[in-house]
Amino acid sequence: MKLRDMMFIALFAALMCVLGFIPPIPLPFTPVPITLQTIGVMLSGAVLGARLGALSQVLFLLIVAVGAPVLAGGRGGISVFVGPSAGYLFGFPIAALLIGLMARTGKNLAVWKLFIINFLGGALFLYLCGVPVTAFVADIGLKAAAISAITYLPGDLAKAIIAAYLSAKIRKSWSIDQKRPSSAA
Repeated sequence: MKLRDMMFIALFAALMCVLGFIPPIPLPFTPVPITLQTIGVMLSGAVLGARLGALSQVLFLLIVAVGAPVLAGGRGGISVFVGPSAGYLFGFPIAALLIGLMARTGKNLAVWKLFIINFLGGALFLYLCGVPVTAFVADIGLKAAAISAITYLPGDLAKAIIAAYLSAKIRKSWSIDQKRPSSAA
């Protein structure tokens, strides 16, 4: 792996940490708050590509695991991996991988295509990972957990739009400057 690739992985893991300092929005009917960290997952996959995007999320989860309070709300440590948001967390690297794989079809993808890719990989896939774990840990029915997850949709749509716009701009500038990571989408 090139040093430049390692720097991009670290940069996007750091972006996830910074997004964790933005206070979460707690919801009274679900133990999983609304956070901005899913936009970091979307950006890492769309900008870095499948391999580097997934590795940046693995690095972020390792930082969380050693106890750094970089999850929204100042959470960190091993205990978060058995809590109600564990499914979402374990889905981060896979979501970045999926987004990177879907986004590699072209260097200059239209914003609307990146929006669809981000929403499918960065929101809907994370629901598939997170809702069952939330239902299990919170001891509620799967249907109730899925219905409560609907409240995340408006925010995730907005995050997918923002991530699509930003990643399109970054991808376009990298194709001009030839400074893309070696395994970028």
